[in-house]
Amino acid sequence: MQTYQLTLGALTRQLPLIRLNATTSIASFVLLGDAELTDYAARQLSQRLSTIEFDYLVTMESKGIPLAQALSQATNHPRFIVLRKNRKDYMQHPLSEPVAAITTSTPQQLVLDGTDAALINHKRVIIIDDVISTGGSLNAANALLHQAGAQVVKQMAILAEGAASERTDIDFLAPLPLFD
Repeated sequence: MQTYQLTLGALTRQLPLIRLNATTSIASFVLLGDAELTDYAARQLSQRLSTIEFDYLVTMESKGIPLAQALSQATNHPRFIVLRKNRKDYMQHPLSEPVAAITTSTPQQLVLDGTDAALINHKRVIIIDDVISTGGSLNAANALLHQAGAQVVKQMAILAEGAASERTDIDFLAPLPLFD
């Protein structure tokens, strides 16, 4: 199996290359379960937030959750918001937005519980994710947060994949190439 060596500070990970289609492969970065890398990334990203005033961190289900948890603790923000990938029975008056991402073959929804929407209305939020690639999830998150009346003050990720590493509207720790 071919791999790509990712280096973040003193940490290295061998990421398996996964073919998405006839012309593109990605280095599969899975944050879930990697407590060491999650903690390192949260500490690095929290330094970049030291001068930013915000009320809540917002992440997308599911790989962004451990990062949001660690970053929430590192920045002394006791609560963060999770945008879910589908509606749950417990949600009250949920808001939703369609999303298409590079790693998903079928269209999905991002869903914000109405209780959380009320909480972030007129609040300053930071979107945090593990990897930003095509920007589909990020665009959907922005639209959903706008529906809720939140003000997005920063967008951050551990990695920016492919052309996303050229974007000036996101902050990230390292680029991640796409492979032909």
